[in-house]
Amino acid sequence: MSAHYRFETRWQMPFDREHLFAVLADVGRYPAWWPQVRAVARLDDDTAHVVARSLLPYSLDLVLTRVVEDSAAGVLEARITGQLDGWSRWTIDSDLAGTALRYEQEVTAPGRLMTAASAVARPVLEANHTWMMRGGRRGLLRRGPVPGGRTSP
Repeated sequence: MSAHYRFETRWQMPFDREHLFAVLADVGRYPAWWPQVRAVARLDDDTAHVVARSLLPYSLDLVLTRVVEDSAAGVLEARITGQLDGWSRWTIDSDLAGTALRYEQEVTAPGRLMTAASAVARPVLEANHTWMMRGGRRGLLRRGPVPGGRTSP
């Protein structure tokens, strides 16, 4: 039995679509601008070990594996395994106000303890995710996208 979570976050960003895509495709550099992404270690060309921690006093130990990297469509998708199991996806579209960015994540938290805790703590866990995403948006705005190559999934 597992606890199931689905998140969707939308941001309007004042950046060029192509540069934003390059920044988001470079997961290895996320810790430089996203405070809640504490560490990233590249395992191979498509896989990275990621440690994330938001407000709650625990870290998530995850493995992200690139599934889709389509700059023409503006889609980046990764498989998530480890303490969570599921997927995440960035979708980037240009519009009149700049660049519309959507982050989606659908995961399960396997294990009886997480399932039991989820029944009581779901609002706290969702708020923790919201705080993490807010930190990512602020960090990305402070950093500003710059052209560059991908170094990890």
